[in-house]
Amino acid sequence: MENKELKENKIENKYGIEYTKVGDYFMPNLVLEKEEKIILNKYGRMRLKFLKENRKAEYTIMFMNGTLNRHLKEIQEIADNRINLIVEQLKKKNNLTEEMKNTEQLYWFSMMNNFKNIAEEIILKELIYA
Repeated sequence: MENKELKENKIENKYGIEYTKVGDYFMPNLVLEKEEKIILNKYGRMRLKFLKENRKAEYTIMFMNGTLNRHLKEIQEIADNRINLIVEQLKKKNNLTEEMKNTEQLYWFSMMNNFKNIAEEIILKELIYA
């Protein structure tokens, strides 16, 4: 850097970065863009954990580009929709009706838990841990 070109408060170099003088040093004014805050559900948190632990490069790239929250939101919406769809398909296939909810509660409840677990396993393999 050429000291003649530097101003006391802020400067711009050929890269377009502004600097502020702090003591004897010029510090770059770098700020990450603000992402919208989202509330992550179970599947969003699982995807985030998977990216952090197993796909560090992808996680870092998405974080630096500001696309991480959008990706997590999209994953959790797709996961919720897919689980509901799979559960409905399994209910139709096994002739599980809403009437059974009132007449055979224990059977209905156990079957719904089974369907949800099956759907969740499919989602985890296809979407979360892919």
